[in-house]
Amino acid sequence: MKPVTAELVDSHCHLDFPDFAAELDAVVARAREAGVGRMLTICTRLSKFDEVLGVAERFERMFCSVGVHPHEAAHEPDIALDRIVTLAKHPKVVGIGEAGLDYYYDKSPHDKQQEVFRLHIEAARQSGLPLIVHSRDADEDTVALLREGAEKGGLKGVIHCFTATQYLADAALEMGFFISLSGIVTFKNAEALRAVAKTVPLDRLLVETDAPYLAPMPMRGKRNEPSFVRHTATYVADMLGIPFDELAGRTTANFNRLFDKAAA
Repeated sequence: MKPVTAELVDSHCHLDFPDFAAELDAVVARAREAGVGRMLTICTRLSKFDEVLGVAERFERMFCSVGVHPHEAAHEPDIALDRIVTLAKHPKVVGIGEAGLDYYYDKSPHDKQQEVFRLHIEAARQSGLPLIVHSRDADEDTVALLREGAEKGGLKGVIHCFTATQYLADAALEMGFFISLSGIVTFKNAEALRAVAKTVPLDRLLVETDAPYLAPMPMRGKRNEPSFVRHTATYVADMLGIPFDELAGRTTANFNRLFDKAAA
């Protein structure tokens, strides 16, 4: 790994998950040592929001989101717009989500996923916070619902862990959204993703881990953690033919623009 120079941000991780319970302090310390200055730990269930917020409050320069993952759309009780908007006022909450559509696993019916996604889109508009979008095998419906929200104004956000088509990338960029790359971009079978990623302007690019999932090469097969975002960032810099420090500086500046509530 390259020596620590420019600071990185892990724009999407799940540090409240049980995978980290036994050594969370060490995980965060390793991230700091690797030059990861800030981390955004993501909410997937409103019923677990207190735990997510607890992680964010425990560490300096750690932030969180509030929202319901599409897998949980039909199973999570009390998903209410007013509740999300109210929770979003906390100083540590800097984004809405992750929310969206997942037609690959189909853990919630499509109509319920769409209903809950619309609610999160409106919560993002009302709160002024960026929407953190999960989309898998649902490009057309994702674009349709985002455009519906964007037409009302005041919507910004990111397609996290991007693995979709050029169609979704282009539509998201047209609406002013950012694209976040995870360790998947380093996988040998990710040529199609790399082709799309190369079309994303540098001023719209973020990097993330989605830890504990999707550890990048050469750490694949291990539990992912925020320090590993350096591997992804190094790979993306090489892929784009730019110095690592430029990639780090650009993605950190992009994070500051999108998640301005968390700006250093």
